[in-house]
Amino acid sequence: MSRPKKLSLNTVLAGLPSWKAAPGEREAIRRALAFPDFSLAFAFMGRVAMQAEKLDHHPEWSNVYGRVEILLTTHDADGVTELDVAMAKFIDRAALSSGAIEPQRPPPPVPPELMAKARDAARKRRPPKT
Repeated sequence: MSRPKKLSLNTVLAGLPSWKAAPGEREAIRRALAFPDFSLAFAFMGRVAMQAEKLDHHPEWSNVYGRVEILLTTHDADGVTELDVAMAKFIDRAALSSGAIEPQRPPPPVPPELMAKARDAARKRRPPKT
């Protein structure tokens, strides 16, 4: 059986907006999902596990309560292949229909110059002290 060939990571990520490049030296894609509770997270993982068996292509993942972290790569291709893309698309559909929400990320820091402008504008709006 012929295994798929390695794809360009940038091309793959352009077609999978919810996925990111995995940190580290190996080429892989990752996604974090959150569910309202453990049961929903585990049910989602069961659906993905059944698809992984069908494709004979298994994710690296972890689960803590309602959070599921997923990493996809094709080890014998040393990178991301059509198998990973197919799994990622299945995971995206399964997550959507299983009640997944994107984990909350902290907002990006506000640049100091914008903070200074906001403080100045707030001071100007304050009524004078009497």
